[in-house]
Amino acid sequence: MNDPGGRERLQALGARGLPVLARGREYVFGQRLEDVAKFVGITDYRSETLAPELLMQKWTAILRAGQRIIRQFPQSCLEERVHPARDQSIRHMSYHALRIGDAFLATAVDGVEDWVRVSMEMPPAALSTADDVAGFGDAVIERLQEWWAAQTDKTCARSVTTTSGVQSLREFLERQTWHSAQHIRQLTWRLERMGITPNAPPRPEELAGLPLPQGVWG
Repeated sequence: MNDPGGRERLQALGARGLPVLARGREYVFGQRLEDVAKFVGITDYRSETLAPELLMQKWTAILRAGQRIIRQFPQSCLEERVHPARDQSIRHMSYHALRIGDAFLATAVDGVEDWVRVSMEMPPAALSTADDVAGFGDAVIERLQEWWAAQTDKTCARSVTTTSGVQSLREFLERQTWHSAQHIRQLTWRLERMGITPNAPPRPEELAGLPLPQGVWG
């Protein structure tokens, strides 16, 4: 986002998504810390693993917080960039943060590998207000909860194939939980820059244990 030649170098590598860690012509997706550790030569990396049931609880709480945050954006600013260096509107990021739930289900239920494409779809014209977008989250949460209730293997040990390769469903669930959380952190940041006090953003205990970056935009 901040380097004029970054997009060209990414395309030259043949990478289909972000984040990417590259060394010469070799690269690895930065979506799994285990892959990053292996790429840089760390052989004894161990990460905290949260149980799927706890991840589902956290994700639901995080999405509810996102709905509260999204509803605070004035209508007049919804098509503004969420960040000066990011070609994405506030309305689109708000929809995306919630739509990640549907992208997860597309992979977990229907076997869709390119969940990124699903999650990055533009919000439909009918979701024109902040309240419309936030309300969309109700159906997403309901679909996620119905999916979880139907699972007979609550360990989520089976494998799924995504844009970053084969991983366990538990890993993918964790990845999408913190993915939503990071974007809601970014939306919270944007509200604060507008002088609006965020209404109950995700609490530290809800984010605890998720492999989130320290920086809101890094």
